[in-house]
Amino acid sequence: MAQAPAPSCALAYASNADRMATCGLEMSQNALRLSWRHADVDERLHVIMKEIHANCVQHGKRADGSVNYVDGANIAGFMKVADSMLAQGLY
Repeated sequence: MAQAPAPSCALAYASNADRMATCGLEMSQNALRLSWRHADVDERLHVIMKEIHANCVQHGKRADGSVNYVDGANIAGFMKVADSMLAQGLY
């Protein structure tokens, strides 16, 4: 049985999620030829990170009430891909 990562490892996962969200926002901004203020980017990132947290809690909650964020993130990611495939009629 895999152990939950150490807190420093969990922070690294969160940092990576933030970097990926930042890249996504940057690509959107460039593709749409928009210029967002710092406050706008910060607000969008805040919303994204709250959604990531909520998804991790939803899918990673254990029977004892604790949350396994790694399992939650993996399951949430799988669900997102599976839902996209179903929406495209790929299964």
